[in-house]
Formats: sequence, C-alpha cells, structure tokens
Amino acid sequence: MIYRRTGRSGLLLSALSVGLWQRFGGDEPTNENRAILRRAFELGVTHFDLANNYGPPYGSAESNFGQMLRTDLAGHRDELV
Repeated sequence: MIYRRTGRSGLLLSALSVGLWQRFGGDEPTNENRAILRRAFELGVTHFDLANNYGPPYGSAESNFGQMLRTDLAGHRDELV
C-alpha cells in the first residue's frame, strides 16, 4: 500500500480508502461487511470514509462500523483514520 503524509501532523493515510456509505448500512453488520473491512485492513487500508448520515437507514453505517471496530479490529484503533 502507498501511504501519503497529510499536513504537518505526520499522519500517514493509505492512498486508497473504503467508503462505507451504502454498503455498510442496515440493522447490524453482516459477515460479508466484516470480511470486506478485515481484508481491506490486511491489505493496508487505514482510511475508512464514514459520516453520521451514512446508511440506509441514516446513521447505521456509523453504528455498524463501531461494532466491527470493537470486535474485528480491536487493538488497531490507533492505526485507523
């Protein structure tokens, strides 16, 4: 993965990000969503595009990502943007 330094903070962002708008909404994270998230991280993606209105329904992608962060990416929170 190619990483780019952002601003003067020294923060490195992966050149690719995963957008969580439509695909990650719903009542709860699916096994497929979990697999996508884990595989992207394994390949070096550290930036996940997320907003509080992503869904549908609105806000569900944020809730689902939080659940997956707690369970699937526990211990890697400081590596993600």
